[in-house]
Amino acid sequence: MAMVDTGAVRLHVQRLGPREGRPAIGTVVLVHGLLTDSLASYYFTVAPAFAAAGLDVVMYDLRGHGRSERPADGYTLDDNVDDLEALLDRLAVTGPVHLVGNSYGGTIAFGYAARHPERAASVSLIESEPATPAWAVKLEGILGRVVTQLAHNEPDTIAWISANRGHNTARLAKGAARLARDTTLGRDIPASRVLTEDQIAAVRCPVLGVYGGDSDLAELVPWLRAVLPDCRTVVVPGHEHSVLVEASGTVGGHILSLVDEARRSLGENGPSLVEEAGRVRAEAAAR
Repeated sequence: MAMVDTGAVRLHVQRLGPREGRPAIGTVVLVHGLLTDSLASYYFTVAPAFAAAGLDVVMYDLRGHGRSERPADGYTLDDNVDDLEALLDRLAVTGPVHLVGNSYGGTIAFGYAARHPERAASVSLIESEPATPAWAVKLEGILGRVVTQLAHNEPDTIAWISANRGHNTARLAKGAARLARDTTLGRDIPASRVLTEDQIAAVRCPVLGVYGGDSDLAELVPWLRAVLPDCRTVVVPGHEHSVLVEASGTVGGHILSLVDEARRSLGENGPSLVEEAGRVRAEAAAR
């Protein structure tokens, strides 16, 4: 575990690299979602496979989440993009990075790519979307319900979650309630500065959108493909918003394919990341 001081907040960071000290062939930055999420959603799913494939994997807890510092305010989208920018500077990650974001983490990742197109090699959005006026309205409704149902009626809500969803989910919900109650997150995010369609279209690196087939966000696919100059999308049948955790092998494979494609477009050589990840899995299974 490492704590990195960005100058504005202390962030909990975990980093995985290729086995046996091999040099990394690229850097992938994993950004998690809101409230009940943390870097653990990557650490126990796709991160090990990405490292085994030869990537330098950077994952961190957003401000207020996991083991990162929890300031009372400063939770706009721009604040979170600032954190990502400062974190990469502190870690001396200078080259273009492959950004992966789950849910709100994808909105942060896309915001970083829009602000720093020269530092984004690719963007993978898992159950996520760029920040638009419609996104802000949606987040206002979601966070308003969180504040009402969790933060202001916590004992009854947590008891129901524990009985119907299990103790671990209840523990995560309790942490989300504290975050919503003790900080300005619920007000800051809906009030964030959003992107125009021209700003979204200006992101020219390869973009991947991965969605659960039963998720409302799958409706974004035609719009993303129309507005982004270099976009491909995948819809995973039988899954909803938790597709990263429930179908991590499928999601991770598509992301590695995108990273491979982006590396080739930049003229980079080397083995296929997908093939390397498969080789490592086969070796592990044979032991």
